[in-house]
Amino acid sequence: MSVNMSKGERVSLVKSSGQGLTQVRMGLGWDAMKKKGFFGSRSQSIDLDASCLLFDGGGKLVDQVWFQQLQSKDGSVLHTGDNRTGAGDGDDESIRVDLSRVPPQVQSLVFTVNSFTGQDFSQIENAFCRIIDESTETESARYELTGSGTHNAQVMAKVTRDGAGWAMTAIGAAATGRTFVDLLPVIAPLL
Repeated sequence: MSVNMSKGERVSLVKSSGQGLTQVRMGLGWDAMKKKGFFGSRSQSIDLDASCLLFDGGGKLVDQVWFQQLQSKDGSVLHTGDNRTGAGDGDDESIRVDLSRVPPQVQSLVFTVNSFTGQDFSQIENAFCRIIDESTETESARYELTGSGTHNAQVMAKVTRDGAGWAMTAIGAAATGRTFVDLLPVIAPLL
């Protein structure tokens, strides 16, 4: 059963059997709003980029997965590829995480999205991020990236160690930047 999350809400990542999830996928989806013109509307391409940043318990960035590095150094996190338009239904970009292989020093995985092409969120609709249990292909949690505005990036969610398992917190912090590097000052106080 999927949980529709609100900003700031936290959920444990467990299967319906009560066991913790180990293989998850963070899916990001979006549509570009049609541009209205004198001769009608036309579609536009918006290149949103999903990133996963791995932090230790002290808030130090230890690895990153994004369109220029599609896999973490230890192989536990894998970006499936860059979608440069948002065309199509469902997840436009996905990041797979084997939570059982994430190194013990990594305490938080932070997922971000930014508009590499620079358009702001007022030109994006139907944006969401979600966690899918890879073993069953069922959605565990979904966070709608609402609140379009003049920001062109957002810290979507973080997944943190929670006892023997993991938990997801919907963040939804608006930011500005073309890559995850620009978002680090916004992420630091959220760890």
